[in-house]
This record gives sequence, structure tokens and C-alpha cells, in this order.
Amino acid sequence: MSVSTGDEAPAKLTVGRRFNGPPGSANGGYLAGLLARRVGTPAVQVTLRTPPPLETPMEVAPGDGDVPLRLLHGGTLVAEARPAGAPATDLRPVSPETAAEASRGFRGQAGHPFATCFVCGTDRAEGDGLRVLAGPVPGADGGLVAAPWTPDPSMAGDDPRATGPEAAWAALDCPGGWASDVHERPMVLGRMTAEVVRPPEVGTPHVVMGRLLGTEGRKVFTATALFDHEGARIASAEATWIIIDPKDFGAAG
Repeated sequence: MSVSTGDEAPAKLTVGRRFNGPPGSANGGYLAGLLARRVGTPAVQVTLRTPPPLETPMEVAPGDGDVPLRLLHGGTLVAEARPAGAPATDLRPVSPETAAEASRGFRGQAGHPFATCFVCGTDRAEGDGLRVLAGPVPGADGGLVAAPWTPDPSMAGDDPRATGPEAAWAALDCPGGWASDVHERPMVLGRMTAEVVRPPEVGTPHVVMGRLLGTEGRKVFTATALFDHEGARIASAEATWIIIDPKDFGAAG
């Protein structure tokens, strides 16, 4: 990510090729986290209007009314961000051992619509992608998933001991989709509301949880939460997903 600011020039935001979701576009959670940093409130709602391009400078522009920030690519509105209330999730952590067992059942291993996704792609190596592979929690309802995650040093923020908040947003993204049947009905992030209480610690094990909340036509509603090694919730999110035709993104699987 690169940002340039100035009193006379609009801020620019560029998402590097590493941080893709579907082929050719940015991971929704990661992009949302970058934009949320500009809002400056504990919880932020980001709505994605069109697939965010990679390696392309986009303008971060003031909005109007209750939408303080807009992300623009030329004349195209890519995303909007606004302050929000904290997500109302009651997710509780499972043990790291249970999260690891759940991850071994990750349904994307048998067929992934976006296998190169920065967050959950099975084609991404350790230290390149996050590899948050959330699978069904043994003995739980079908809509509950979990995965272990240890942030890599390459995700460190200003403090080398912790990631930037965008890494937490990214980790909270894909487990929501895998709490639904994303492997059978590919979907992309449409809206995400998240609160990062404190950023994840680099090199320290975490647990990510996801739950399916419901569906309405092509919309899927999910909740996710990120817990530290002591089981404390350090970030949470609610999201709306949109079921799509994977051919629109050149996806395979």
C-alpha cells in the first residue's frame, strides 16, 4: 500500500498486487481496512461499490453528509467509508487446538473459487498469503467456522511487534464467506463493519471465528471475530456478501 498526501493534492491509495482477493482485484477486507484507517473512529463501515483495482492509484476524497470518505478510480466510485457502531457479535473463541482441527476441514481444499486470495487462498504460501483457512468447528452447528492465524512479520505496521489494522480487517473477511457455502456459491464482500480494539501481535498465535447469520436472495450475512492467544477478543466484524458468477472474475475451481 502506498499513500501520498498534501494540502493541495488529494490523498492517493494504491493496493499492491500481493493483496488480491478475486483475480485482478483487491481483497475486500484488506482494502476496507486501509480506508478505515482514514476515518479515525474505533468502528467503521465500508461499502464496496465495484471491484477495487490493484497497482492503481485511487483517490481518497471527502464525501458529504454521513459519508466522510469516498474512494474513486477516475470517475468510478470504488468504496465509501463512514463511522459506525461496534459490531454486535456474541462469538466465543474455541481453543487453538480446536481451531487447528477445524482448519484441517477447510472446504476450499476440495475446490476454491479464488485460490490465489491473499487471505484464504490455498495457492498462497506461508509468509505470502495469510492462509486463514477457516473450516467447520467439530460438533458445532454448520454455520460456525474457525482457523488459527499467526501474523507474519511482513504484515508489521508502524510498530514491528504488531500488524497494521488492515491485517485484522483482512483476517476477519474471508472466514465469514466460508461460514456459508462460498465453495458452492462464490460470493464477494459487499459491506463490512469492523472494530479493531488492538492490532494483532506479530508472531503470536490467534484464533479467527466466523458464523453465518442468514441469507436474503443474493445477500449473505455473517459475523467474524479475532481473538488473541489468551482468548481475548481484539477485533470483530459483521459483513454482507453478494453471490456472484465466478466467471466475472475469471475464477477457477
